[in-house]
Amino acid sequence: MTVDFEYRSSPAIRAATLTWTGPWNEAKIRAQFRRVAGWAKSQHLRTGRWIFREHSMGKWEVGIELRGSARSGGGIRVRTYPRGRVARVVFDPDVVSPRVVYHGLNDWLKWQRKEKKAGRVVATRELYAGDPWTDAKAWARTEIQFVLGAR
Repeated sequence: MTVDFEYRSSPAIRAATLTWTGPWNEAKIRAQFRRVAGWAKSQHLRTGRWIFREHSMGKWEVGIELRGSARSGGGIRVRTYPRGRVARVVFDPDVVSPRVVYHGLNDWLKWQRKEKKAGRVVATRELYAGDPWTDAKAWARTEIQFVLGAR
């Protein structure tokens, strides 16, 4: 499998989200995704990509892209991630360690900033085409995006 970094323009993403504070816990992350997915299903909304991100140290957010109009409710916030430039990589976590990919992308961006080709990283997120716990294709095409600010 080839793993390569690239720049892309990311469109705005409208998503149903849940945020919480605490230590990293896969069971909690999975439960929060199920809660958001259940809410979207109860609202009869079509969904898209699944998004996971860390706001700050110990503050986490899960989101599921929405296709159609929706309003926040039931503890779920509907928000829009703005469009912007991202540095990204798509890989299979069963083949290449996520730790290696994160460090590689981070170091690549350090050099890109030195050469004035990239701005600072303003956010980091993981995107999946569906539920990564039940959809092997979604898991095998994990996408990590570092959202970039102005150069």
